[in-house]
Amino acid sequence: MNQNAIKKLGITRFDAADYLKTDEDVALYFQACLDEGGNDPAFIAKSLGTIARARGMTQLAKDSGISREGLYKALSGEGNPEFGTIIKVINALGIKLHATA
Repeated sequence: MNQNAIKKLGITRFDAADYLKTDEDVALYFQACLDEGGNDPAFIAKSLGTIARARGMTQLAKDSGISREGLYKALSGEGNPEFGTIIKVINALGIKLHATA
């Protein structure tokens, strides 16, 4: 559906970032993304991008030491960020990874 049709209908696009208000929201969202698309690096990067937008990209850039532009590119789902970049983002967001067998 194009933007004009969406505006005419009074519909807004769903953005998960609008609903990530607490640390628990973030943890549950990220876990759901890992469960759903854990084998797809682009999906995981994009889910981190959603969390980053919810928290504020400018602050994340400061906390991670990565430029805002670099974050947008790496976390778009279109890029191919290095694992080190993903770890910096996860740490800056305060997310903890856990392994289970």
